[in-house]
Amino acid sequence: MIHSTDRIQTTHAGSLPRTPELLAANAAREAGGTAEGYDALLSDAVLDLVRRQRDLGISVPGDGEFGKAMSSAVDYGAWWSYSFQRLGGLELDTAMAWATADHTSMPGDIRLTGFGNRRDQVRFREAYTDPASGIFAAEGPKPFPKCTGPLTYTGQAAIASDVANLRSALDATGVTEGFITSIAPGSAARIANEHYATDEEFVWACADALREEYVAIIEAGLVLQIDDPSIAESWDQISPEPSLEDYLAFTRVRVEALNHALRGLPEDQIRYHLCWGSWHGPHTTDLPMKDIVSTMLEVNAGAYSFEAANVRHEHEWRVWDDVKLPDGKLILPGVVSHSTNVVEHPELVADRIERFATRVGRENVIAATDCGLGGRVHPQIAWAKLESLVQGSEIASQRLWG
Repeated sequence: MIHSTDRIQTTHAGSLPRTPELLAANAAREAGGTAEGYDALLSDAVLDLVRRQRDLGISVPGDGEFGKAMSSAVDYGAWWSYSFQRLGGLELDTAMAWATADHTSMPGDIRLTGFGNRRDQVRFREAYTDPASGIFAAEGPKPFPKCTGPLTYTGQAAIASDVANLRSALDATGVTEGFITSIAPGSAARIANEHYATDEEFVWACADALREEYVAIIEAGLVLQIDDPSIAESWDQISPEPSLEDYLAFTRVRVEALNHALRGLPEDQIRYHLCWGSWHGPHTTDLPMKDIVSTMLEVNAGAYSFEAANVRHEHEWRVWDDVKLPDGKLILPGVVSHSTNVVEHPELVADRIERFATRVGRENVIAATDCGLGGRVHPQIAWAKLESLVQGSEIASQRLWG
């Protein structure tokens, strides 16, 4: 992965707004129909997207997660739900246990409750269930699958398409480095398990299945970004609040499973994305960065992406006063946020970059976004935020290099 050797490089967290044509084609396919010329449409969309990122000044572009289908302009979950079409051993969960399950944890016995019973949602139930609150802009939770048989990877054609589209776009635009996102085992496993004897076995099965996707991205000469909000986000999904010791033990299993899936793969082609979830809620029960940063650094990756711009976590740059970034590693702090329609001023973006650069070394910082912008903010606002990201990195570069 490139370093910021003479200026602050830029990237983002993955998802970017889909084109109207791609949304319409995905909606038709979701409804059971066909979308004539879909493959060509997708390939052309990725090419246009990479060219636009390059022209804007994004150093390390991605495919925008365009191969992870979104059928509406607002969609917080495509980064996860895409995996359901790429794993065998799943069936539709009509009870929607991923959202409705109500599990109580005990000391030493952690169990994830349903998303609808998160502690933040319980505390702000009226706000979360009010369609005018702005927290969710969709009609409600979608049916997710459950695991009912041995997990297998069935997404060979889909990941081959993703890889080919981005590889072709990078070559056509003269961009040297690009990335594709893929879900982590711990995040993929947050659906109902009716096959494996324990949830831990289920996580490890996800690791074995998803490794095939990781390898395909790496072998194409692309950067693999592991999307794993569960490492921080699951803290809010445990009721009552567990001890930190219990939570870190629960989380370490997921890190070990991920490292198993990444075994033998070059760290300098792997970056890890940690966040506290993309929904626009209060987030009062988020786990502090200081409590999870050491666990994050246990992931065998060359770079770490995390939220650092939203108002719940912006203050946590101070964590790096006490935490040493391992030699040769990079951080990709979010310096513009997906959680507000306000476009950050470039001077503020530069300030945020500088806070990290003075603590871990300017060459070890790549400016990024908190989370994916696609499906979370309006396309016009998303691109304005990326423009501010680039402008802020230029200001920071002038300050840091002179």
